[in-house]
Amino acid sequence: MTAGLSGFLLVRAGDRRVGLDLSQVIEVTQLGPVHPVPAVEPALRGVVAVHGRMVPVVHLGSLLAGVGYPAETGGVAVLVKLDGGRVCFEVDEAEILMREPALPVPPGEALPWAVGVARHPEGLVPLLDLPALSSRLMEAAAQ
Repeated sequence: MTAGLSGFLLVRAGDRRVGLDLSQVIEVTQLGPVHPVPAVEPALRGVVAVHGRMVPVVHLGSLLAGVGYPAETGGVAVLVKLDGGRVCFEVDEAEILMREPALPVPPGEALPWAVGVARHPEGLVPLLDLPALSSRLMEAAAQ
């Protein structure tokens, strides 16, 4: 599965740096006004209007940590395609586009939600398994 990744967007979400598969990234933009909605998933901040459609806003750092979103917004939104729908991942910063093949997760490394890794000057960066994260969000929405 990792061989299919031709590039990724490196983002900073909370205290983590992660990569998002470019084939699923639609755009990076400033996060507009977020409208709160009732949700079981604690990382779901609400919804935002993007190109005339309401899209869920998920604080990516909180989703990965399994905690509620922080009071202040990160300000940057990465719109991604997930299972035919769209989700805005709220991040602190979209850092760089990297066009290189993904490497397998090294044996013994505990990198939840990672489909592979990439080399970065500060160490290995997990490349997120967006379909798995989408499944988690759908499960929370069904509850």
